[in-house]
Amino acid sequence: MRIIKEAFLKDASVLYPKAARFLAAWRAIVRLAAWRSLPDVRKTYGSADAVTVKSKRTVTVFNVCGNDYRLIVAIHYKTQIVYMLRFLTHSEYSKDKWKDEL
Repeated sequence: MRIIKEAFLKDASVLYPKAARFLAAWRAIVRLAAWRSLPDVRKTYGSADAVTVKSKRTVTVFNVCGNDYRLIVAIHYKTQIVYMLRFLTHSEYSKDKWKDEL
């Protein structure tokens, strides 16, 4: 898959060093992936969830470092493109404000 705004992951790694190893591995895995649906994603990342946001679009949320962070992306399965949207701490994610912004 192609990752759009890949620099976003590098920036998140700098801001949150604890997540750097996970994000580097995630990036490498996603580049090689050929996901066609959420069940395909869950074969690799069992905790991945689909969440509907205010715009009525569905985003995919990955748990990072257990439950410490959340990586929020839009996966376009037909075009094999993953768009980086947000990287949040657990407490930021729990407030649900991010859903209104997407």
